[in-house]
Amino acid sequence: MVFFERKIFPLLKEHLKKKQITVITGMRRTGKTTLAKQLLSGIVSKNKIYVDLERVDNREIFLEKNYDSIVRSLSGLGLDFSKKCFIVIDEIQLVPEIASVLKYLYDTFDIKFVVTGSSSYYLKNLFSESLAGRKKLFELFPLDFGEFLFFKQVSFSKNNFLNADFSPAEFARLKSFYGEFVEFGGFPEVVLAKSVSDKRDFISDIVSSYVNIDIKTLADFRDSKNVYNLLKLLAARIGSRLDYSKLSSISGLSRQTVLNYADFFEKTFLIKRLAVFSKKPDKEIVKAQKLFFCDNGIANFLVELSSGAQFENAVFNQLKHKGELNYYSLKTGKEIDFVLDKSAGFEVKESPIEQDLKNLKLLAKTAGLKKAFLIGKNQVPKFSKYIWAGNIK
Repeated sequence: MVFFERKIFPLLKEHLKKKQITVITGMRRTGKTTLAKQLLSGIVSKNKIYVDLERVDNREIFLEKNYDSIVRSLSGLGLDFSKKCFIVIDEIQLVPEIASVLKYLYDTFDIKFVVTGSSSYYLKNLFSESLAGRKKLFELFPLDFGEFLFFKQVSFSKNNFLNADFSPAEFARLKSFYGEFVEFGGFPEVVLAKSVSDKRDFISDIVSSYVNIDIKTLADFRDSKNVYNLLKLLAARIGSRLDYSKLSSISGLSRQTVLNYADFFEKTFLIKRLAVFSKKPDKEIVKAQKLFFCDNGIANFLVELSSGAQFENAVFNQLKHKGELNYYSLKTGKEIDFVLDKSAGFEVKESPIEQDLKNLKLLAKTAGLKKAFLIGKNQVPKFSKYIWAGNIK
């Protein structure tokens, strides 16, 4: 089996040296189990086990009220608690009581835990209370474009995208791959699927699992039809400022219910809301947030997005790995699509032109940003002063 190393893997491997619990969280099917197993296989010690909590018998181990019974059960699986041991526990959200068990074992024995869970909604709330100072969270997202190419076994340069000149040859070589990334997103099994129909089937299954398993397991939302309808309404608003009152009116749900859903969707990695970049609040729309989906494949599955919305959402999913994102907006309606680390502005245009760059620089000056860049999707005749999106890896 081919080992596709994720960019986060070296950080996880380094964290194995620390006593803290290594917590890998993120959306279902982003590759958390694969990462955890890869980490475990690289540990030289034989005093290690992998525990999958999707198995009922394994869940029963951690549901014991007597912690000594849990130790005996784990010893029966081959662990020697008299020396350092390594335990990987997969899908911990399936046993809500497990945090107290981990705390006891962590404090009592020399154990290095690596645990995975499919939702920060559960993990951040529970773990922040029960395991304060004892864990570090690593969030795993669908593949970025560099990882996408790596999984496709396509070679690419690793230069800083801010310094990359437009190369017609590189554009011609990679544009079809970038087009696939924009349309189908970065879930590993979707990327590796050979046919379009298989990709669509995988995405459909991922959405269905999220609505019918994650939401029912982790939230009090009982009406999956409302959830699905609201997801479609949100997907249709990618790149737009959120108006919760309007969403409430269209969906028939109360404004507070819409807010609760949106909070849940964000805490379970499905969407991201960007706050405005603000230095002069009197001139800017301070409260409104812009919406993006954390995977293009899911967004495209929910609604038929325009090519512009698809592209802007893809660029969001590339830039989010580079630092903190905001957007900039004036009351006049003029906007800069993304502000990275409060220092550089990025405007997304499928086919950028010279006038776009002039407008961007003027707006960036108003915003107090020292750097400003156009990001384009297509090759533009006689204009090359922009970053080709396929160079953001």
